[in-house]
Amino acid sequence: MVYVRLVTNPATGSGSGRAADLDAASSTPLHPAARDTFLAALERGYADPRRLHGSARDARLLLDNAREATAAALGVRPDEVSFTASGTDAVHRGLLGLVKGSRRGDVVVHTAVEHSAVLHAIRWGARGVDVPCDRLGRVLGSDLEQEAIAPEVGVVAVQTANHEVGTLQPVGGLELPDDVPVFTDACASMGRLPLPGGWAAAAGSAHKWGGPAGVGVMLVRKGARWRNPFPVDDRVDERTVGFENVPAILAAAAALQAVVAERDEVNARHRELIDVVRARVAAEVPDVEVVGDPEARLPHLVTFSCLYVDGEALVLELDRRGFGIASGSACTSSTLAPSHVLAAMGVLTHGNVRLALQRDADRAQVDAFCDALPGVVAHLRARVGQ
Repeated sequence: MVYVRLVTNPATGSGSGRAADLDAASSTPLHPAARDTFLAALERGYADPRRLHGSARDARLLLDNAREATAAALGVRPDEVSFTASGTDAVHRGLLGLVKGSRRGDVVVHTAVEHSAVLHAIRWGARGVDVPCDRLGRVLGSDLEQEAIAPEVGVVAVQTANHEVGTLQPVGGLELPDDVPVFTDACASMGRLPLPGGWAAAAGSAHKWGGPAGVGVMLVRKGARWRNPFPVDDRVDERTVGFENVPAILAAAAALQAVVAERDEVNARHRELIDVVRARVAAEVPDVEVVGDPEARLPHLVTFSCLYVDGEALVLELDRRGFGIASGSACTSSTLAPSHVLAAMGVLTHGNVRLALQRDADRAQVDAFCDALPGVVAHLRARVGQ
């Protein structure tokens, strides 16, 4: 018989001795509010919320409460909120649902720096026209508007903020034809920043704001022409399928409320810390390029590229010293392909790493990372003769 057991990584132990986990863009630990709510909801949220007996009604109340709390935190209507199996699922359903509901056509005008989830959805169920960006990763609203005039364009897809370099995009205020809706991938920013205006459908991912993994949020505006692009079942919410993980959904909603309540303080602290990283990396590491918009950006994230250094090697070497960071090409690292985001920006695509601060990050962690980085880069360059 095989027993489930908790396995500890011998390289890191329990994790308590690590200098810093600086990979919040990939995932964050459970927010304390999420942890407490999840444990409490396990006792009451196990039943099928579609049934009529007492336990099912309890689960339904929890699910409705999660929907209302999520809507209040995001400034939308409860009936505009659906819970999905992941942020990727929310992206696919939100975008392709607008494509299927379009009366104009199946062409999606999108920025060249969209997340791969958006690009894969377009390749699977639509036709794409990408709009280039500048070296900061910014796309001009006028460029999106010009492409959207074409008669077969059904949707414009523009992310709220870039997941690799943090640059914010012009989601609200686009002057598009009345029957061309906007889909925005807000997975990198939901909870951390207020939602922009102007979208017909949006997507978020709970594990990026301190909720459990396996919970996505899809928002569809009241009155938007959205049709389910995938097979449906007999659940009440016609936008999704399957049995909801009620405890996880309620925990995700609790974390979102908490993150929104504290974000002004956290964002201000994170922005100051990232300013330190940007300045020290540029000043102390030779042949480095700090990328992304220095001002109009996510407050907790920075990406930089080092000449003559392999990004994955830099990640592993820093990990040995207790710093958990990510390669900017993490979404494509398994294929060894360079990041399409960095390539579209026209910046260095190799030797790239992304640092994203966890909620409780402090100056000591940032300074320790910046102190270690120049020596690590010099060591790796020496190994390849640079």
